[in-house]
Amino acid sequence: MLISIAQAQLFIFVFTRVMAMILPVPVLGGQAIPPQVRIALGLVLSAILIPWQPLGVDAPSLGLLGFMAGIFRELIIGTLAGMAAVFTFGALQVAGEVMGIGSGFGSSQILNPAMGNSGSAVDQMFVMVGLLFFIIMDGHHSVIQAVKMSFQAIPINHPLEFTDPESLIRLAGQMVATGIQMAFPVMGSLMLADITLGLLARVAPQVQVFFLGLPLKIGLGMIAISLTYAIALPMMQDMFKNLGPRMLTLLAR
Repeated sequence: MLISIAQAQLFIFVFTRVMAMILPVPVLGGQAIPPQVRIALGLVLSAILIPWQPLGVDAPSLGLLGFMAGIFRELIIGTLAGMAAVFTFGALQVAGEVMGIGSGFGSSQILNPAMGNSGSAVDQMFVMVGLLFFIIMDGHHSVIQAVKMSFQAIPINHPLEFTDPESLIRLAGQMVATGIQMAFPVMGSLMLADITLGLLARVAPQVQVFFLGLPLKIGLGMIAISLTYAIALPMMQDMFKNLGPRMLTLLAR
């Protein structure tokens, strides 16, 4: 069976968009996954999601400049859709980082292989729980479905129309606000602890508030973090359930 150059170019366009959309998702294309596995997953998804429509050997193909422009166009489309995943998982990092700094764990930084950056122990724990919850909710299936629907929203070789950046800015603000809301119970409890320690320092100056407050805030922070999951898990469920639609929303013209 002969494969025309036009058919190969079409598959490369599909592969470029698929890779750009799944790379920001840690469980599909995170830095902890070997590059060979990421490339193989992108090839398999490209072959499965797009129906094979054989083109004739004499089908017209694109020139070098047109081919490079097509790859760049698909890269922009995939990256724009993938920003929804970046902001969604960034909200987990914001929540974990805020809770870690306030509870006294922010001084120790360790590498998070799933996200590819460093963070506190609380940040690592919160992100890992979020990723496990993402898999339990079949969030990766929602992302794959969004990848497939993106080719219906913007077909291959379709002229690129830039969308209003307001939707991207609004999504970023919503995700940051969601991360702060998830960390708010810990922030509130630690603020009350600081107020209490401040009053204790004025009432009993002989008490070493600094040495007393450090283990107290760590213990209180751990208790507050364990209770925070009752609020955070429903918010994570809403974030992950709407991740696929958010990807498509960013591509809406």
